[in-house]
Amino acid sequence: MSIDYVLKGGMVIDGSAPDVPPTQMDIAIEGDRIKEIGDLSHVTADRTINVKGLIVCPGFIDAHAHSEFTLLADGRAEGKISQGVTSEINGNCGLSAAPLYGPALEQRESEFDAIQIKDRWRTFSEYLRLLEQRKFGTNFITLVGHGNIRASVVGYTDRSLSESDMAKMVALLRISMDEGARGLSTGLIYPPGIYSGTDEIIRLAQEVVPYKGIYTTHMRSEGDTLLESVGEVMSIAGKAGIHAHISHIKTSGEKNWNKLDNMFEMIEKARGTGVPVTCDRYPYIASSTDLDTVLPSWAFEGGHKKEITRLRNQRAELAHDILRDYPGSSYWHHVVLSSVGSDKNRWMEGKSIAEISAAQAKPEVESVFDILLEEELHVGAIFFTMNEDNLKFILKRPYCAIGTDSAVRSFSGITAKGMPHPRGFGSFPRILGRYVRDLGTLTLSEAVYKMTGLCAEIFKIKQRGILRKGFFADITVFDSAKITDTADYRNPFRKPEGVFHVFINGRPVLLDGELTGELPGRVLR
Repeated sequence: MSIDYVLKGGMVIDGSAPDVPPTQMDIAIEGDRIKEIGDLSHVTADRTINVKGLIVCPGFIDAHAHSEFTLLADGRAEGKISQGVTSEINGNCGLSAAPLYGPALEQRESEFDAIQIKDRWRTFSEYLRLLEQRKFGTNFITLVGHGNIRASVVGYTDRSLSESDMAKMVALLRISMDEGARGLSTGLIYPPGIYSGTDEIIRLAQEVVPYKGIYTTHMRSEGDTLLESVGEVMSIAGKAGIHAHISHIKTSGEKNWNKLDNMFEMIEKARGTGVPVTCDRYPYIASSTDLDTVLPSWAFEGGHKKEITRLRNQRAELAHDILRDYPGSSYWHHVVLSSVGSDKNRWMEGKSIAEISAAQAKPEVESVFDILLEEELHVGAIFFTMNEDNLKFILKRPYCAIGTDSAVRSFSGITAKGMPHPRGFGSFPRILGRYVRDLGTLTLSEAVYKMTGLCAEIFKIKQRGILRKGFFADITVFDSAKITDTADYRNPFRKPEGVFHVFINGRPVLLDGELTGELPGRVLR
């Protein structure tokens, strides 16, 4: 037998279950597949890599990514590969690469310009063809965003849908599923998803069922109306007869931290009646999204241009609604800017709204309005609103996978901008270092399963997520005693420690802790 690579003497955790113990074995790689697992002392390989004392497991699958545009701009995916990530689930929170027609495309134009994407496309077929021509590092899996579908048909208007509108949306959904999407995602705090009713989502989710697809959601609320939002998810799952997956599940805001038990009682009651419900989470107590999510929902109606007009002309009304939801000044100490586009405001990155408003000698809401106007809405923020004990409880749920909620970025180039959330560079090592080794929240085998086999099962990814003869050779090798996330909120662009080797489709993308520059990623339709 002649083999490309043999990983020799490692402690293998195969990812098939949460209680599989590490077992010393060798793994042979031939082409893009695992050729053999076991005692391979008789095997001759082009290269033998000694991994004695290290953990060998399936490549990590990021259950919640947002890489559709950054991966096209820079396919190296260095921040994810350095963590051991080999595949990503994209198209989350109602936003996907396609379909992009009319207002849906117009809304993305400034985002494309910011990362120098010059190509334009309408469908998944066109987008995926572009991606494959560019070459990229991590395997790409996608859902179709409800926001894309709705915006392509009726734009960002707050109105009920006609039968004709719904027929057009169903047609776009079916085309997207035929072209490779694995399910439907919603982002119900973002326009235009924020304007949709439950019946609309049930109708679309029913269309996904014949494809054996999944429904994932950024719920309407993760705070004050958390339990009502979970109830809506359970209703959609039950009435549509679909597997529902709650994205980046959390209890946001101190007054909502006590809702954790009730939330999981609802989920587990549904699971007990045969309704399939799962979730994912990143291992941090701060979230990250656009700064303008602090605005009331009516501010978004009609798209970006009308939102900007309201920021100029309706400040009193906007401020009234914001201060009703976030009274007092304490909230703004927990909102930190992560990215702006202009050099003029670069000093704001890494500073809280409270700090910025103090420096500007103006009320916090006025600073928010001015920043959004000056940056034409393209402002990222980090929100420190969660609780460590709740996070540990969430991570221990047996149906909770691990995701970063981040786009791929690299350590240089067009995506190396701002102060993004460190989860894009440290989530998986942080689970293995802090929550396995240091705190004992999870066992090593449990954590590996959540990052690999569980995610493959949830999203129906075949022949990946488990180390097995004949499966694709997506493999991560790390030192369980040393693995550590080093990225933080002030310095996010840092490689983790303790990840030594990563293979994707049989090709080494990380060897001896160093990126190789290979781009063997594939679209997994």
